[in-house]
Amino acid sequence: MATYAIGDIQGCYHAFQALLKRIEFNLLADTLWLVGDIVNRGSGSLEVLRWCYRHQDNVKMVLGNHDLHAVAIAHGIRKLNRSDTLQPIFDAPDADVLLTWLRHQPLMVANHDYVMVHAGLLPQWQLSDALAYAKEVEAALQSDAYIDFLANMYGNSPNVWHDDLTGYDRLRAITNAMTRMRVCTHDGALDFDFKGQLGEVPEGLVPWFDLPNRASKNQQMIVGHWSALGLHQHEHVYALDTGCLWGGQLTAMCLETKQITQVNSKKKDQPN
Repeated sequence: MATYAIGDIQGCYHAFQALLKRIEFNLLADTLWLVGDIVNRGSGSLEVLRWCYRHQDNVKMVLGNHDLHAVAIAHGIRKLNRSDTLQPIFDAPDADVLLTWLRHQPLMVANHDYVMVHAGLLPQWQLSDALAYAKEVEAALQSDAYIDFLANMYGNSPNVWHDDLTGYDRLRAITNAMTRMRVCTHDGALDFDFKGQLGEVPEGLVPWFDLPNRASKNQQMIVGHWSALGLHQHEHVYALDTGCLWGGQLTAMCLETKQITQVNSKKKDQPN
């Protein structure tokens, strides 16, 4: 029995299948932790989503910004971008089943050793608080009023967390931190513009995981989202988005041994 965390798949179905073969994934015994953004930009978003749904007993995943984007488009909250590859999902006969399942996935997953979240945790958040905050968003996504949440999910404010935030401002702040964060100011204000490499972080901004007083720094964390960061293991943070979609690799880490396994990107996964 083994547990493998896999970085952002983003519709790269052929690389995903090659990686499962490389790690000799056993459907009878093994578990996948998927760090979010399982769909969009690659050519096989529908195939990835169907595989995860079909094998959901073997899958623990967290929602990424592209997964939420897919759900929002499906309900008319957003429009397809030119680079989106989501239309095959919406056209599929099982679209409602697949997207309902996706919408019911968590923002955070935890066991006694690891926590997984797509982007990261704000520096002032204790782990127990962050898990509770994630459940607030999950409850909104899974409620009868989920379309109202989706309609109010987008926006860059507030970019500073306060415990007394309420309503959609609170839910948006939680969602942005857990699915969009890369860097922030020294006092924890989010910056949503920077997407570059670690050595290019502008003065006055810090990678969220490098803030010295981060409350979760003793917790082993699995994250993705920041493809330009690449494979990064530092201070109990294991960042696994290695840019498969952009010609990089798709990465798996065995949680029991921390062994890294990678496969190169596949031409078949590039959109037409």
